[in-house]
Amino acid sequence: MKTSDFDFYLPEELIAQTPLERRDASRLLTLDKNTGAVGHHRFYELPRFLRPGDCLVLNDSRVLPARLIGRRPTGGACEVLLLVDRGDNLWECLVRPGRKLKPGARVIFGDGRLTATVEAELNDGKRAVRFQYQGIFLEILEQLGRMPLPPYIKAELEDQERYQTVYSRVAGSAAAPTAGLHFTTELLDRIRGMGVKVCCVTLHVGLGTFRPVKAEDITDHEMHSEFCMISGETAGIINETKQNGGRVICVGTTSCRTVESFAAEDGTLSERSGWTDIFIYPGYRFKVLDALITNFHLPQSTLIMLVSALAGRERVLAAYEAAVREKYRFFSFGDAMFIGDMEE
Repeated sequence: MKTSDFDFYLPEELIAQTPLERRDASRLLTLDKNTGAVGHHRFYELPRFLRPGDCLVLNDSRVLPARLIGRRPTGGACEVLLLVDRGDNLWECLVRPGRKLKPGARVIFGDGRLTATVEAELNDGKRAVRFQYQGIFLEILEQLGRMPLPPYIKAELEDQERYQTVYSRVAGSAAAPTAGLHFTTELLDRIRGMGVKVCCVTLHVGLGTFRPVKAEDITDHEMHSEFCMISGETAGIINETKQNGGRVICVGTTSCRTVESFAAEDGTLSERSGWTDIFIYPGYRFKVLDALITNFHLPQSTLIMLVSALAGRERVLAAYEAAVREKYRFFSFGDAMFIGDMEE
């Protein structure tokens, strides 16, 4: 199967640059995974498509304000983007300008209460950077850091919380699990009130989620690794849902990848944590997931391949064509899809 098989035409003006004023006012395209039938709704109508006994699986990872603007001792400006915490104040980072930030280089942030030293060059142009500070690192980061918005968003974000889900809890992502941005606490309360279980997994989203697939054949693509966790409580809720005939509905491809990575062959889950590089594309047999809430993804991306594994490539691309015709908003701050069996 070729990467080009997952291409589609997207006018640039449909790439959402800012979030809507009201989270759940975004549009919701429904796609029946069995028939390909498409419907057009608003996200606050989501409860229409849920049933008592279903289970919503959310990713409660919180985005780090991981973009740090600093200066070298000579005064030259530079930028450090935190990617992976390697422990003992050592982080895997992207840096600019790379030619100036070689091993041994020092960087000063803000008033100097945070400094850093480049310790090593890593693959793909990354650096191992060790930070020095007094106090609590996450608190300093909240004060000095900026949100690492995706490269296709050019507008500045006025409210940093709009790039967080309302249920974000565990700091560690370099990008938001964006399917969850549509939920409000009120909508989640309505969903719980109708007998739908709501539980959380954690997957810390890496910037590799935006990395294009460069291989001509998709099976030659090497996936990035991301750290994820599932609690015993969440595993129990999902197992019980499956046993009782309810649907497991993952909110976002990150939640999907977490449960599918940790599921036994019979689809059961237990408390687990670890790194996953699972690559889901057409032909994959889902062990846990029955339905998916997701945003609209980049052409030729691993994410549109995952969605195609659930509903079929032709049906997904036809739904995307309908979304373009109807001028849906695309990508991180864009509109949403619900993919599953659409019996109301």
